[in-house]
Amino acid sequence: MECFKTTLAGVVLVVLLLQQAPVLRANDPDPLQDFCVADLDSEVTLNGYPCKPTPAAGDEFLFSSRLATGGDVNANPNGSNVTQLDVAGWPGVNTLGVSMNRIDFAPGGTNPPHVHPRATEVGIVLRGELLVGIIGSLDTGNRYYSRVVRGGETFVIPRGLMHFQFNVGKTEATMVVSFNSQNPGIVFVPLTLFGSNPPIPTPVLVKALRVDAGVVELLKSKFTGGY
Repeated sequence: MECFKTTLAGVVLVVLLLQQAPVLRANDPDPLQDFCVADLDSEVTLNGYPCKPTPAAGDEFLFSSRLATGGDVNANPNGSNVTQLDVAGWPGVNTLGVSMNRIDFAPGGTNPPHVHPRATEVGIVLRGELLVGIIGSLDTGNRYYSRVVRGGETFVIPRGLMHFQFNVGKTEATMVVSFNSQNPGIVFVPLTLFGSNPPIPTPVLVKALRVDAGVVELLKSKFTGGY
């Protein structure tokens, strides 16, 4: 028993000493160069993308016209189209912690309930009228916050909270949103539940949603083709 106590005390001492010692880091919390243009073709695996050599980067990475025009709002059953401008579409934002999306809506179109697991979102409605809905966590009693946001008005959505936008106007609507991540990620709630690959077992959804198996299978059939 005495030997065990001595060994334990030694381990605790080593841990305390390591906590005080300088730590070798493979990253830095601040930028170490002006730009780190993402090398999307690199085979190196890391949290993000490695940098292209400066001469190979050119200067086009500073600019993008990707959001200048919107997509076809009738291209999917949601009646909306998302034009993404994350690091995959704009390698210049690599390591900068920013990205943007443009979303266009047909009348009655929706950007269905979804979550961004890695970013807070701030948006501005450019035209039209959008019902913006945000659902708080269980800590708030799943409180539902909403407002009709019109052209020139803004909204903010905290990281990880479920939210949606719905065009309540009679004309098309457009908004632009920004994220504090180069790759905010997105989890569409209906698609995640009913269009996952492989599928979530039907008995799990029957129990969780408190509906019959036939209802679950019907909903799954609506998402077999994805988004």
